[in-house]
Amino acid sequence: MSAPVLDQPTVARTHSGDVTLKSSPAPFIAAMLVIILGAAALVYFRAHQKLGAPGVKVAAVPLLDEKGKPNTKQSVPLPENVLDFKSQPIPITEAQLHSLPGDTTYGRRFYFKDEDFHASASVVLMGSDRTSIHKPEFCLPGNGWHIQKKDADDILIPHGQSSYKLPVMKWTVQQEVRGANNRPMTLSGIYVFWFVNDSQITREHSGRMISIAEHMFTKGELERWAYISYLTYCAPGQEEAAYAKLKTLIAASVPEFQLVNGAPTVSK
Repeated sequence: MSAPVLDQPTVARTHSGDVTLKSSPAPFIAAMLVIILGAAALVYFRAHQKLGAPGVKVAAVPLLDEKGKPNTKQSVPLPENVLDFKSQPIPITEAQLHSLPGDTTYGRRFYFKDEDFHASASVVLMGSDRTSIHKPEFCLPGNGWHIQKKDADDILIPHGQSSYKLPVMKWTVQQEVRGANNRPMTLSGIYVFWFVNDSQITREHSGRMISIAEHMFTKGELERWAYISYLTYCAPGQEEAAYAKLKTLIAASVPEFQLVNGAPTVSK
């Protein structure tokens, strides 16, 4: 059997008699075809994709701007009354709305109890553009928080006569702020988050992205994921006490707006 013939550079002579080598254009053409076909496939799927159902409630309840005027047409309605926690809406600005795709839906609320516990709850629900949801590692530093520790945890959520374990990521964070008399001080925080679509819950960003790709190519449907997060802050050394209260808030509030209960989780 003869050896396979490989693409060989073409030998050419200049007018002066020097020998030059001309590489075959085949690899370049192949690479361009791959890019063109990939772009065409992306355009096709975006034009023909169906959008999946959300795993959270969406209602015609507008979010308000800093002056108390409606700033959106709908939102994810986070509960106003949760156990003995008090709450108030968190305004959303035009700049915040314009930082993500226009069909992104939000939910935002601030909860507090006595003077020792304050927490914000946030939902970012993607529309037809998956870039509505960024990696959590990008969001926190942009708001001045530095990640100190990453842990995985399960929070017990009551559901009717039964309950289920909600898989979450629990990050311990810190930032430097100005306290009384403008003195610098360190503030600790506990950041808890997870992702949910109409049938799955996961705490892994990578697992969510893999699921989106698999679902798109097998069913031609874009999964509609929501990024749910809670953030509480406290004095250094009080992290576990703050987390215990935050878990109580999460367990009581999640059943009020999340539609998926104990669904199969997505792995990495």
